[in-house]
Amino acid sequence: MLLKPTPLAGLFEIETSPHADNRGSFARTYCADTFKAHGLVSVFEQSSVSKNLLQGTLRGMHFQHDPHAETKYVRCTRGSVFDVAVDLRPGSPTLGQWFGLVLSEDNGRGVYIPQGFAHGFQTLEDHSDVLYQITPAFVPGYGTGVRWDDPAFCIDWPLPVSSISDKDTAYPDWQP
Repeated sequence: MLLKPTPLAGLFEIETSPHADNRGSFARTYCADTFKAHGLVSVFEQSSVSKNLLQGTLRGMHFQHDPHAETKYVRCTRGSVFDVAVDLRPGSPTLGQWFGLVLSEDNGRGVYIPQGFAHGFQTLEDHSDVLYQITPAFVPGYGTGVRWDDPAFCIDWPLPVSSISDKDTAYPDWQP
């Protein structure tokens, strides 16, 4: 397992190193000791899965307010998604910037998203599933988001949106 820094401090791309043979492959996708060695949160209180039926489905851009701000480790276990994190940390040199990468069952990549980032993804194919490890657990009343198409971010989504929740379209423009 390799943790690769991204241009946004604290956000890491996680690459696996599968061992393959005639049976298939095996790869470590998470190791608390490796996360700890990089100064990352290494205990996650909640695991969740998002099942998405259609290519072009967009979920995001979500986060939780303090004192329940979330750290997430996200992987795609079926299909593929374009995963995006936006830096919303006050005082950050990359405030308002985004980073996106393709997560898929084939590439085995994941993304570590620290507190202070909004997160979302768009499915690149039908029947794509996304696994989240999150800490702390979701707390009703603290979850919110910013608009997926907010001109402040100019996120370059790869596909037209085929499905999105009313809640995700109703988030306000970001105010730093």
